[in-house]
Amino acid sequence: MTEKGHVLDTERLFLREMSADDFDALKAVLGDPVNMQHYPYVFDDERVMDWIERNIQRYMTFGFGLWAVCLRLTGEMIGDCGLTMQNIHGVIRPEIGYHIRRDMQRKGYAKEAAEAVRDMVFMNLPFNEIYSYMKYTNEPSQKTAVSWGCSFLERYEDQEDGFTDVYMITREDWEHHK
Repeated sequence: MTEKGHVLDTERLFLREMSADDFDALKAVLGDPVNMQHYPYVFDDERVMDWIERNIQRYMTFGFGLWAVCLRLTGEMIGDCGLTMQNIHGVIRPEIGYHIRRDMQRKGYAKEAAEAVRDMVFMNLPFNEIYSYMKYTNEPSQKTAVSWGCSFLERYEDQEDGFTDVYMITREDWEHHK
């Protein structure tokens, strides 16, 4: 059972829709050059605000997007995680993405949030596969994708990142392992 205003609840986290009030917390994640080293760019103020606005639009259009990841004990936003429709190797696919503030990494928060999103997707949406993709050098994100059930699918060359790694979990694999 999710609490009022929460999209998803886990043992240590809750996920909720983002708002403009999340600007500073999100800037601490997306504006950190070390945190975004595997991304094509570090976010400036305009890009952070655009990120929030695009996710608000996604909530209205699809009913999902990247949600604010918040600590249950304090309510503090420590990152984002959710489902978006992404162009992965020329095909629009459902993708779980996550960004966690650097001082909150390596505590299992991305895995915990991604598992909750994965379960919500397979229980409530018609997708039979969920993807996660990242720059081929992003080992932490690759390990996180494997931790919530994905397997390596392919590596392809792309103009922005050089090479991109794609991971996937099928509904059948999810049902078999849950």
